[in-house]
Amino acid sequence: MAPGDRMVGGQRRQGERENHTLRPQHLVDVIGQRRVRENLRILVEAAQVRSEPVDHILFYGPPGLGKTSLAHVVANEMNCNIRITAGPSVERAGDLAAILTHMRENDILFIDEVHRLGRAIEEVLYPAMEEYALDIVIGKGPAAKNVRLNLPRFTVIGATTRLSLLASPLRDRFGASFRLDFYDLEAIREIIVRAAHMQDIRIEAGGTEEIAGRARGTPRVALRLLRRVRDYAQVRANGTITADVAADALGLMEVDSLGLDDVDRRILEAIIDKYDGGPVGLETIAASISEDSSTIMDVYEPFLLQLGFLERTPRGRVATRSAMKHLGVEQGNEGQDLQERLPGV
Repeated sequence: MAPGDRMVGGQRRQGERENHTLRPQHLVDVIGQRRVRENLRILVEAAQVRSEPVDHILFYGPPGLGKTSLAHVVANEMNCNIRITAGPSVERAGDLAAILTHMRENDILFIDEVHRLGRAIEEVLYPAMEEYALDIVIGKGPAAKNVRLNLPRFTVIGATTRLSLLASPLRDRFGASFRLDFYDLEAIREIIVRAAHMQDIRIEAGGTEEIAGRARGTPRVALRLLRRVRDYAQVRANGTITADVAADALGLMEVDSLGLDDVDRRILEAIIDKYDGGPVGLETIAASISEDSSTIMDVYEPFLLQLGFLERTPRGRVATRSAMKHLGVEQGNEGQDLQERLPGV
């Protein structure tokens, strides 16, 4: 098996088994993302009617919204195997060639962080996706010759948090592209209730509400907070997650009423306190709080933008009045309108 490639199945550690069972298994189990769910249902049913593999699919959006889970759902709906790899794990064209030659009819190849594939590796992937063929060079120098191997018909499902970094030729070869958005509060509540039931966690409606309100509209965050609140309830309470228990646990974790954590606040405070509310460049923010700029852009910024706490401008990031109000910052020079701080914008 090639580096970075693994088959679903076999033995897993306990934590991996638990995370896997919490994932939806079929489209009927998927909570939220209604538009994506219905479009996937049409894709899958049409492929089944034609007895063909489902078309290549690209999922994109912030991390933690269920891109990997939806890939597993498609595999279950098509009743086929899924091979999983990640862009950074495929270091050489030969690694991808090894994966492709082991694909079987109707299999799914899921590539996480597909935008991080190297350009040479993408060149191998293009004919595989379009013509189900693998072009390899045998030998060196004048004696070298090109050999084309036919591949079984299979499906590539890609996932990325940075659609803009995906090469246009690769993006165009996906027959269907779906953006995953943050989940609404009702969907997050359902996810928490379902996970609590599957893990035998006693939780009251008030506890569900507290966790859902601080989950950033992200299922991965909601499930992580649920596990940590469960631990707190078992150690400091009677094992039942009530509104008060959840609030105390989340307060101890420094997750505030809107779901902002320590890093979110450090980002906003750096912009407001050190740079008068902005504008300030992303790299400068990253250096001032000792955090990776890509992590800020991919993990933290989408939610801050969603809340209206951050503005992206041609000159940099700007903290909004709503952010200052939430942090309890006195609005002086920082409270000027964006138009006043950015002449000509």
